[in-house]
Amino acid sequence: MNRAYAQPRRFRPAILATTAFVILLWWIKLFEIFWPMDLGFMGVHVGDLTGLWGILLAPLLHGSLEHLYSNTLPLLVLGSLLLYGYPRSWPWALGMIWLLSGAGVWLFAREATHLGASGLTHGIFFYLLVISIIRRDKRSIGLMMVGFFLYGSMLMTIFPRAPEVSFEYHFFGAVAGVLAAVLLFRRDPKPARKRYDWEQSDEQEDPVIGELWQDGGDDDSQRH
Repeated sequence: MNRAYAQPRRFRPAILATTAFVILLWWIKLFEIFWPMDLGFMGVHVGDLTGLWGILLAPLLHGSLEHLYSNTLPLLVLGSLLLYGYPRSWPWALGMIWLLSGAGVWLFAREATHLGASGLTHGIFFYLLVISIIRRDKRSIGLMMVGFFLYGSMLMTIFPRAPEVSFEYHFFGAVAGVLAAVLLFRRDPKPARKRYDWEQSDEQEDPVIGELWQDGGDDDSQRH
């Protein structure tokens, strides 16, 4: 199959899958608003056994429309880059980020209810960043450059900023993303390196020089 044709075909499913997940988040929030009901009790409640459910459910919930909106574009962009660039490792990476970020918040965060998908966005960003440093192939570096250009500020939002912002979810998402990158960087094969004609010609021995070299060697052996 033509590689130029295969790339868009693989990128479309990545965008569609990420868009479907974001739509699900919006439906959950709109349901919460128009029902009406407060689903905050499903977030991560630090140190509370009943809050363990939040490790699974908190990334699906948001405190406000503004909160959800702030996570929508990062999820669409970074999620699409993850699914497109790492088709074999993304389920494992996303699962690790989802679970470990929530577990870290449940164990070590401030006493509060923590929810939102920002742990996922930070985890994916740090996954793309670290795995590109480890792999150092053109595709990984290209994906990282896109993510860094748009969301490089996530390097700083893992630290405390405002009391109402769960920087802990950001921080533990980043930790999970780094860990996933270290463990999974071999799972996806590197793209084949394109070789140019001049590179191939350099590796091949010049037939004229080769013949002269052999003739010269024969002459020298006869002289001795």
